[in-house]
Amino acid sequence: MHISDGLLPAKVCITGYAITGGLTWYSLRQIDRRSTSTEDIPKASLLTAAFFAASAIRFPLPPGSLHLVLNGALGVVLDCYAFPAVLVGLFFQALVFGHGGLTTLGINAVIMGVPALLASFIFKLRRLIKGQSSRATFVFSFLAGVSGVGLSALLFFSLVITMVPAELDASLEQTAALVLLLSHGPLMLLEGLFTAMLVSFLARMKPEVIPE
Repeated sequence: MHISDGLLPAKVCITGYAITGGLTWYSLRQIDRRSTSTEDIPKASLLTAAFFAASAIRFPLPPGSLHLVLNGALGVVLDCYAFPAVLVGLFFQALVFGHGGLTTLGINAVIMGVPALLASFIFKLRRLIKGQSSRATFVFSFLAGVSGVGLSALLFFSLVITMVPAELDASLEQTAALVLLLSHGPLMLLEGLFTAMLVSFLARMKPEVIPE
């Protein structure tokens, strides 16, 4: 779901950077308001590294391959740290692995960072259930993981299908994007299950790392 350089018009790339700048500023402001803002930096650094490395582990799924995204897990565990973590991870993915590009870094951050924030919101809805049982934690973290990848896939598909350059074969590009979107169905379930298992484990073994 990384959009490469040269596929989007300049105005879309600029808009992506503008939105990313605003969301980064908002996230850092929320972090700064915390009395213990520096205590979560090691946790954020560790999960940013996991997000970065996840794109190197690919699963073959004809006609292409998929890799874990983990933006839902980042949203659940990191809360307001999630968007800066996604941005940093994407920057190094573009430099090291060649996934995406620097001109599209802003729009790629929106594609994966906004769903991470949504995943954080979905997980917080478990507060509506009295007692916040382990089952509620599992279910809401599963939904957060699924929604993180699902919304990212929809945003990616919408941009590719509407912004294909005129010199490319639009129908072929749109068909490929549709196949990619459908192939992310199994990945959504895998991400949801992984996120639910991770959060359930942390809630039992180290509950203080789960944001309240």
